Amino acid sequence: QVQLVESGGGLVQAGGSLRLSCAASGRSNYAMGWFRRVPGKEREFVAAISGSGLNTNYADSVKGRFTISRDNAKNTVYLQMHSLKPEDTAVYYCAAAVSRGSSLRGIAQEYDFWGQGTQVTVSS
Repeated sequence: QVQLVESGGGLVQAGGSLRLSCAASGRSNYAMGWFRRVPGKEREFVAAISGSGLNTNYADSVKGRFTISRDNAKNTVYLQMHSLKPEDTAVYYCAAAVSRGSSLRGIAQEYDFWGQGTQVTVSS
């Protein structure tokens, strides 16, 4: 079992920045991803990172504004978000692809452990 705990969400004005953290129990050298969900909408892929941290992938909607990174010594994955827009408002979830690895292409079924989510609200 892997437990994931997100933190760092909050309320920010448009154009502002936030950094989300995802702390994992145990070892964390597996692919990790960030997803987000708005009530009434489908879960959306945001970013993914390989176990080594050498490979990343981003949704087009956040490319150039968000950066995913990891510190395996701290068992933590980060999502640095800049130039936030009201449409970034969502609950953000981190996920771990432990059993089968991940293509980093944002396929939610590849991830077998999920955090509880952290709310990000961007005001206009």
